[in-house]
Amino acid sequence: MAQTSLPNRTRTDQSMDEGAIPGDDTSEVTKLFHERLQAYKHATGFIEEYISQTEKMQHSQAKEYEKVLKTVSNPLKQADHFSREAGGIAEMFDNMRSNTQGMSHQNAETAKALKGIVLPIFERLHTEIKNKEKELTKGVGKGSKAVDKARAVTQKHIESLGQNTATHDSAGRKPDALSDPYILQKGIYFRLNKQITEENASRQDLLSVQNNFAQFETHIVQTFQQGMGHLMQTMSQQSDQNKVLYGNITHNIQRVNPLFEWNGFVKRKNDVLIDPNAPARTLSNVSFPNQNHKSTQPMIQGSLERKSGVMRKWEASVYAVTPSQYLHQFQSDDNIAKDPAPELSLHLPECSVGSLNGNLFNIKGKDISGGKLGSATATTREYAFKAHTNADAEQWYRVISQAVGSQTGTPGGSTVTSPTSPSDTTKSPTGSLNNPQSRNVSGSTFQGQEAGVTSSPGGSEGANSGLQGKPGQY
Repeated sequence: MAQTSLPNRTRTDQSMDEGAIPGDDTSEVTKLFHERLQAYKHATGFIEEYISQTEKMQHSQAKEYEKVLKTVSNPLKQADHFSREAGGIAEMFDNMRSNTQGMSHQNAETAKALKGIVLPIFERLHTEIKNKEKELTKGVGKGSKAVDKARAVTQKHIESLGQNTATHDSAGRKPDALSDPYILQKGIYFRLNKQITEENASRQDLLSVQNNFAQFETHIVQTFQQGMGHLMQTMSQQSDQNKVLYGNITHNIQRVNPLFEWNGFVKRKNDVLIDPNAPARTLSNVSFPNQNHKSTQPMIQGSLERKSGVMRKWEASVYAVTPSQYLHQFQSDDNIAKDPAPELSLHLPECSVGSLNGNLFNIKGKDISGGKLGSATATTREYAFKAHTNADAEQWYRVISQAVGSQTGTPGGSTVTSPTSPSDTTKSPTGSLNNPQSRNVSGSTFQGQEAGVTSSPGGSEGANSGLQGKPGQY
């Protein structure tokens, strides 16, 4: 049996960035397959009606053959799905029309055989095609809806990024913490990854359906052949003339290659069908408007430790100072596993910073990571930070101080506590510091990476060890 070879659609530049929101209609392939199933369903219905009318014709005179002819006199529905070349389904119906005109009369026994043997074959096939339509709707149809929903969410966040990057350089602008273009871009990566996962899953489902269609159409054509074969056996008992006419109909369908229509369909619709050799979408090949805009690039980012919790222990996290003059804290530098919402956000122009003591420094301000509602209820408090090395601390302190604009004092006359140097404290026998405001720096690292920071061109120069600054990554 001939094997199907689908045409390949290849891009001229495989490295070309793809748009975040493709312009293709996710439901187009599904609609095409629905139309194809309807075409075969109607074709099967034509044959069912043809045999049914033939059975009725056995009890009537020759003029009743005209009723049989009418069952196939109308053009096929969705006729563009069938080839007009010789050897296809369309030719089969043309042949049936011409041979039916030469039929004479039938008898009651032939009518019984047609009704009890031949007709049920096509009725079962008709039911199979209907079930295939339901399967297609419940399967890939839901996948297409999931893709459309994911794309809408991504588009919404891309538009939000565009609005905030457009007003980034406006004088006196203070964006919400969650409207920081840096945060918005990280959120786009998260949602874009979910969208691509849905797209690839939907694509794989459609590709599986597409590959199975050839096998299903082979079954349809073979069922046509089987049913018409039974019809020939029944009608061969009639006169030689009827035998010749029905034999001609059967001979015509028997010589149809089961994949003739499918191969022609693939050739005609290769611009719509999925290319199985085309690569799946990946996040690294996707771009979107305002990607890597200067407002999304941190002035400095890396690992710091901060005293937190009831026990006031030093805990390491990932921090970044953005061009919007925010100091953000994150649990990790992973933009994919979870939505990268900040755990702490300090708007540095509204904060004050104490003096640098070794690798320790304090910042006093309000955590506004909770958005507008959280900002309204947030209280001013003092946060203690520790860098992994003195050089790292100098880098962080220099960038933060430039954003704060003041190293001593806070609005209202309050001051920031200067941290105590580890050299000024002693350890207890258990290893803890007597001074609760400081700990000895052990050079610990965050999540198995080398301790350190990297400042972007917008920040200050310093040591280059540790986490490397990359667009959208730590």
